[in-house]
Amino acid sequence: MEWSVQQIAKLAGTTSRTLRHYDGVGLLKPSRTGENGYRYYDHAALLRLQRILLLRELGLGLPAIAEVLTHERHAERALAGHLAWLRQEQDRLARQIASVQHTIEAVQAGRESMAEKMFDGFDHTRYQQEVEERWGKEAYAQSDTWWRGLGAADKEAWKRASKQLSDDWTAAAESGAAPDSPEAQDLARRQVEWLTGIPGTPAAAGGNVKEYVAGLGDMYVADPRFSANYGGAAGAAFVRDALQAYARKHL
Repeated sequence: MEWSVQQIAKLAGTTSRTLRHYDGVGLLKPSRTGENGYRYYDHAALLRLQRILLLRELGLGLPAIAEVLTHERHAERALAGHLAWLRQEQDRLARQIASVQHTIEAVQAGRESMAEKMFDGFDHTRYQQEVEERWGKEAYAQSDTWWRGLGAADKEAWKRASKQLSDDWTAAAESGAAPDSPEAQDLARRQVEWLTGIPGTPAAAGGNVKEYVAGLGDMYVADPRFSANYGGAAGAAFVRDALQAYARKHL
């Protein structure tokens, strides 16, 4: 059985333009192209598209996805890994939903929420030990106090701004821009301003910002948890090089 571009786009919740782009960069080739120029996809192509979309959900950019698909040829094994991650996220989100629902019901009934249920599924302290080891207990305490002091709307706005910044980095890296280009250097400026706005970081505390920013760039590349925010190792290397170029010139 085969599906047209339009059918696949509708099934996958994506666009024909995206599918054509995936074809253009060699990420997802159609199974065949008809005499009329229309692209058609078979079941194997659908399976590959599912993996691509799952990896996009993990925050990987297209170059990183291509690398993953090249080295992980066993679709069943790869999908099992994706499934395990999705189940973890499902459990975490289910606990958050139950927590918020409990709070709503308590407010509607005019009673206080049970504290132990209000924050189930929320764990902003999971990096406490790592932060304290890297930058000291005071740094963690300051950033923790700042975060707890934000209202719900401010927290959500901060998360959106952070996500937008990482998305802009990924797009710039995928566009082929040079690390010292005006576009990349503007992103580096935004990154430094973002870091400076987080209490407890050396950038906010008036420390050696140049050394701190350069070191963060190296960490983005070395740590997969951070490189995933920028489309994988290649994207993280682009961020590192742009930050270090910015630090040399402006910090």
